[in-house]
Amino acid sequence: MELTHTRILVNDYKRCFLFYRDIMGFEVSWGDENSLYGQFKVGHTHLGIFERKQMMDAIGANNTTEPYQFDQTVIIFEVESVEATYARLKDKVDFLTIPLEKVEWGMKVAHFRDPEGTLLEIYENM
Repeated sequence: MELTHTRILVNDYKRCFLFYRDIMGFEVSWGDENSLYGQFKVGHTHLGIFERKQMMDAIGANNTTEPYQFDQTVIIFEVESVEATYARLKDKVDFLTIPLEKVEWGMKVAHFRDPEGTLLEIYENM
């Protein structure tokens, strides 16, 4: 097996597509803001977003928009400079944390969420 990409299931597809394309600046490798599935080239892997209702229909599950009470996933992006990336994004996203040196982790990190609430982390090794 080879992990090829991560897919996020979203309720507001267009808003999330525009977030990952325009705010995060990821290169679109498939789809557009109306296709209900989109894929972005992120380094050596791909990040996909898919309308949650379509996925739930495909697997015969109930579609719910109720958020979980806790995070189940964190998507982590290595960046050259957390400070520079933070400065580029801080007027476009609401950061949960400012850039912090996590000495015990050996990295600097900052956290924020996408429009659907998925927890995102940017980091650089120290």
